[in-house]
Amino acid sequence: MPSDDASLTEAVEAEAAPSAAPPADGDEASVLNNPGYEVFIGILSILSITNLLLIYVTQDEAIRYVLGAMNLLLSIVLFIDFLYRLRKAPSKNRYFFRQFGWADLGASLPLPQLKILRVFRLIKVWNLVRRYGLKHLARTLIKDRAGSALWLLLLIAIFVLEFGSVWMLRIEQYAPNANITSASDSIWYVIVTIATVGYGDQYPVTNPGRLVGSGIIILGVAIFGTLSGYLANAFIAPKKEQDAAEEAEEDLVDAENRDRDEKLHAKVEELHALLAEQQRAIARLEELLSQK
Repeated sequence: MPSDDASLTEAVEAEAAPSAAPPADGDEASVLNNPGYEVFIGILSILSITNLLLIYVTQDEAIRYVLGAMNLLLSIVLFIDFLYRLRKAPSKNRYFFRQFGWADLGASLPLPQLKILRVFRLIKVWNLVRRYGLKHLARTLIKDRAGSALWLLLLIAIFVLEFGSVWMLRIEQYAPNANITSASDSIWYVIVTIATVGYGDQYPVTNPGRLVGSGIIILGVAIFGTLSGYLANAFIAPKKEQDAAEEAEEDLVDAENRDRDEKLHAKVEELHALLAEQQRAIARLEELLSQK
């Protein structure tokens, strides 16, 4: 049995120690570690559900083709997201069965009947935002500006690809002398315009189409310019951190050398002072002896 003093000491330490936060599991840990990614996936889920509604509402086959192609792209992204969550989950069984991993898998499959399962992803994101607070989430996004900017750029690129293709198709499809007349023409034009390549094989012939094309060009330059800067920083940052660590180590060595030199100098000065005092004592002793 432990002694009373030991028990009292343990009780006092337990009382003084801060209470530990409950461990975050699965999605909770991921939203706290990478909130930008969680918001990105949540918005893509909303976009996918919106696309399903638009497919059933619109009567234009070409526009339905564009929406279907974008849904296929979103399905690929969400399937990669499912694999990522499954790999990172502390307990794969818990994630798949208790945290609706099966819904994430079903929603990522290119089957229209299963797209409604993406509502589960929205519910999980909403619950996490409500639990940890919108202000806390916003502060975390602002703190990780580089990562948040990357996901924002990817999100803008997807929105520009989809809605730019739809708008360009609606504007140019039936215009006289138009060469953007099909869904594949529209998607191809937006892709090469966003990428700032501009082959010139597809181009708008109407003023509204040129206006939309100008906006896509500007956004494409902004997206790839910012993305290039992000990638350059990602490659350079480790070198900067290594240089900073080496510089800090050199500064520490210099400080230790200066401290050692100062201590050695102080000891030499102390020895000089002792030697001078001894010389004075010897001189005084000789003076006393000579008087005798």
